[in-house]
Amino acid sequence: MKSMIQPFKLGYADFGCLSVNRMADFYENTLGFTTVEVGENGAYYISAGVDHHNVILRSSSTSALNTIGYQIAKNESLSDIQKYLKTKGISSEIKTDFQPGVSKLLEFKDPDEYIIHLFQEMEMPAPGYKLDKVSPHKLGHIALGSLKPKDSVDFYMNILNFHYTDRIGDKATFLTCNSDHHVLNISNFKHKMMHHVAFELKDSAHHVSSADYLASKKHEILWGPSRHTAGHNIASYHHDPELNVIELYTEMDQYIPELDCFDPRPWHEELPLKPRNWDFNCTWFTKFENDIIDSVMKKVKVGN
Repeated sequence: MKSMIQPFKLGYADFGCLSVNRMADFYENTLGFTTVEVGENGAYYISAGVDHHNVILRSSSTSALNTIGYQIAKNESLSDIQKYLKTKGISSEIKTDFQPGVSKLLEFKDPDEYIIHLFQEMEMPAPGYKLDKVSPHKLGHIALGSLKPKDSVDFYMNILNFHYTDRIGDKATFLTCNSDHHVLNISNFKHKMMHHVAFELKDSAHHVSSADYLASKKHEILWGPSRHTAGHNIASYHHDPELNVIELYTEMDQYIPELDCFDPRPWHEELPLKPRNWDFNCTWFTKFENDIIDSVMKKVKVGN
């Protein structure tokens, strides 16, 4: 049976935080997002500009990504999806009024035990964009280190119908559920961990002003802005207060699944540019990448 599931948007990332107030202050007063609601359990529901939330921050004894939410079309039945998942041996639960802004969702786990939410609709209070902070436009993608990278790639491609767009050696696989080059990056780091979470900026000038603003807030730029190979996005990276890696990016390649290629750009190495396996030694796995992996691994080892 072919999967009926077709996410079209990365909706939200749900984090456990050692200091939820400090993290909420970072998202509001540095990144420029807006807290739409604080739940009864003290969780912050934070919007990038339109949706009720794109980031959820919860108090926890560990600092980690726990849940990823993807939006599906209104005509996709959660009950039918649940039945389909059961045929694949995947347990799931339909939850009603489980969190603010989303009246109904389906919850299950991927091979690395990350919680996945599928939802049809989210409230759109549209708090808008701030002009005096970083103010990214949207939650763009998440990069995960996987204990079972092959199983995870198979899961997202065959169960959730993601498209494969690129690979870097045997280290990283890029997947998308829409036109963006990737909404998910699964890497073979032999640990379950979030490598980074990424937010989209308006243009390259926005990168410059964002870097200046981050410097004024004492957030060091770890690398960039510079253009990647896979995805060709102009990217920079910094830490949040709990040492999660935040990517800010713009100009990401746009995938055309009907043609299995990317919308042409002057900086593409090949025309037309199709999904490919990039040489590990000629990509973003530089000294910076090794430093980032080291910092993420330290975070994993200390349980933060």
